[in-house]
Amino acid sequence: MELTPYDIIKRMVVTGKSWAAYQKLGKLVFEIHDIANRSMVRKAVEKIWSVKVHKVNTLHTPPRPGSFSRRKFIRPDKKRAIVTLKKGYKIDLPGGVETMGATPVEPQGKPRAEG
Repeated sequence: MELTPYDIIKRMVVTGKSWAAYQKLGKLVFEIHDIANRSMVRKAVEKIWSVKVHKVNTLHTPPRPGSFSRRKFIRPDKKRAIVTLKKGYKIDLPGGVETMGATPVEPQGKPRAEG
């Protein structure tokens, strides 16, 4: 089975922790295809975003049981890659991601009366 770079990288994982790692260390977290390995992820990232990759770490989260109300189910397994970019390289991320961790905006409306 031949995978394209867009098949290998399913989506970018954007959480508070992954965003902090990107800002401080230049590390990006991606959810990847189950059969993808480190070299495949490296080539896919370099081809899609035209950057140089320093290091790729992969991790596999096995399926585990969960419950919702009284219903039992099995959470699906996931495979992720933590990609470290070489110094001087950066990926321009979509609009909403840059505002994560920003200072809060002042609330609009009437101010509360004190006392």
